[in-house]
Amino acid sequence: MTKQKNLTAGYALIQGFHWMGYAGLMGFASVYLLDNGFSNTQIGGVIAIAGVVSAILQPILAGYADRQKSPSLKHILKSLTILMLAAALLVYFFYGKNRLVVGVFYAGCITILQLMTPLVNALGMQSINQGKRLAFGPARSVGSATYAIASYVLGIVVAKESTTAIPLALIAMLLGFYFALIAFPFEKVGLSGAEELEEKTKINFFLKYKRFRFVLLGWILLYTGHTVLNSFVFQIVTSKGGGSEHMGTVMAICALVELPTLFVFGKMLKLARVDVWFRLCTVFFTLKSLMTLLVGSIPALYAVQFLQLLGWALIVVASVYYVNGIMEKTDAIKGQAYFTMTYTLGSVIGALVGGMFIDWRGVNAMLIFATAVSAVGMLIVFLATEKTK
Repeated sequence: MTKQKNLTAGYALIQGFHWMGYAGLMGFASVYLLDNGFSNTQIGGVIAIAGVVSAILQPILAGYADRQKSPSLKHILKSLTILMLAAALLVYFFYGKNRLVVGVFYAGCITILQLMTPLVNALGMQSINQGKRLAFGPARSVGSATYAIASYVLGIVVAKESTTAIPLALIAMLLGFYFALIAFPFEKVGLSGAEELEEKTKINFFLKYKRFRFVLLGWILLYTGHTVLNSFVFQIVTSKGGGSEHMGTVMAICALVELPTLFVFGKMLKLARVDVWFRLCTVFFTLKSLMTLLVGSIPALYAVQFLQLLGWALIVVASVYYVNGIMEKTDAIKGQAYFTMTYTLGSVIGALVGGMFIDWRGVNAMLIFATAVSAVGMLIVFLATEKTK
């Protein structure tokens, strides 16, 4: 019997380039847009508009991808990558020339990137469900490692050169992502007779998964607080006495401390069910917002990033396994998309309100808001989360 090929390395490349794109596009959004003459409120507006469009399109695209006759996830992702490359090129060429064009196409890049995230996760989970050899946690950890490297290097390059390095880096990462997709062996598998019948007689998604609605609400609030911390890193670092090089280090630490959790998550599932970890990470999201508010120096801010170990690091894998564990196969992509949509909507609220708070009352007022919404979200998720198998 021929030994099945291990797809972890190939999928790790896909995750790696995808999250490098996040580091450049989302992590340095404030730096690039401020340099193009945008105010904090306008930056929040760009991110928010992208989030609204993405939130509308995510369930539509996921519903399309879930259909048996639709192209494979790999094909859909390749098409989205080409669109995003075109938008990134326009962001680069209109730097300092036309603020409206830069804002529109920067928002376009964010929209497409957010549309891609649930599909990238679903690509891995579908491969696993097909019986392929693929370790999701270690592969996702490569995404965190490359995010850290990209953040650190971009922080140095932008400080020494100019913000034009940001769209150029994004273009390079998208090309890497496209070729990693081409190399990844994936084919859409047909449904069994029972699954095909279920697909034809589907009941309303939210009637079928009633408690999931409240889980989504809780995570919208948690991600609102999270987005405030991540969309305005530069402003937070500046308020603690740092600059863009410190910003890159903060982002790099965040990504690096995720690695242990991502590597050992499979073993963590042997200690407790995924729903236990799904609840626990909400505590660390809230703690991170609170401690970011309370610390007063760059070294202390660096230390706060270690809360990421059981916060963001945990949810990026726990959410994928949680959704996969409570839903039927015919609803899996849609479930991943709805969960990713919570991040998108959180990004909209966090970006809009965060920018307004900075312009109105300063960074500390923004961090008080982030802590409060995170705490409410934590309580909702604790109550609504279902027991998994």
